[in-house]
Amino acid sequence: MAKKTTDAAIRRELKRVVGLEARALGRVLAAVDGSYTRAVRLLASCKGKVVCTGVGKSGLIAQKIAATFSSTGTPAVYLDPGDAMHGGLGMVQRQDLVVAIGKSGESDELNALLPGLRRVGARLIAITANPSSTLTRGAAVVLLTPVGDEACPLNLAPTSSTTAALAVGDALAVALMKLRDFRPEHFAANHPGGRLGRRLNLLVGDIMRGGSANPVVRLSDAFSRLLDEITRFQAGAVSVLDSKGRLAGLVTDFDIRKALLKAGDIRGLSIKGIMNPKPLTVFSDEPASKAVSVMQDRKTPFNVLPVIDRRRRPVGMVQIHDLRARGL
Repeated sequence: MAKKTTDAAIRRELKRVVGLEARALGRVLAAVDGSYTRAVRLLASCKGKVVCTGVGKSGLIAQKIAATFSSTGTPAVYLDPGDAMHGGLGMVQRQDLVVAIGKSGESDELNALLPGLRRVGARLIAITANPSSTLTRGAAVVLLTPVGDEACPLNLAPTSSTTAALAVGDALAVALMKLRDFRPEHFAANHPGGRLGRRLNLLVGDIMRGGSANPVVRLSDAFSRLLDEITRFQAGAVSVLDSKGRLAGLVTDFDIRKALLKAGDIRGLSIKGIMNPKPLTVFSDEPASKAVSVMQDRKTPFNVLPVIDRRRRPVGMVQIHDLRARGL
């Protein structure tokens, strides 16, 4: 029978599932009320850590929510209910807050934690579709997720319910970010590795060609000195300094070619005459990703950018391929 299933039938089933889960999220959206606000306030005031827990597929969602909390400024861990009953409950302390996920709220493994949590004094936030469950009765705050049927054709496999719980976890985490004014620099501190870490943590000064590798000339230098510098450093451009050592302009390989085509003789050329007196720049203490944006977010992208300090002194030069080589 399965071999005769058409592509159109498969697409219909895919759309049916996505549609059911989208409608489930719509019901959750309508259910967002004061209890959700209280949950955010409770999480924000937590003096310890957030302990996320759940059984089976809900446990996997709890792991993801704990990871999202941790990466966005709310210290959180995952606790497996089975492990909790054999010593793991020792990680929960009075100042902690427990977030428990269970569609029915009647999972034996999850509800077995409730007496221990009461003894410790840790408060509980329940994410559940059942407003009269055992889990609900043991919670300080209940976040209802009235998803209805699962997208599973047997109405058995957790699908719509886990999607709803995941969305609720994301909503809580993002609301906490807003409440705490969580900024990119805070996010960067929690993500030092991988491509994301490079985008957030690498500064222009970490990548630029600085020091003795920084091509510069003075506004008063002869044009021949400019040619020597741009040839020797092969950076594609040279920063021009004024009498106080600040950036007066930029000369690129293209500027030189254009000037030679027009004049035909270098003897009539001057640095001031061909430089761009108002080049785009980037600060050495800005994220390296900012340099990529400056170079590419133009009608005509360019490949080289002068780097200055906060006193507008040229301290380096950065090329697009240097940034690409670092994964940006």
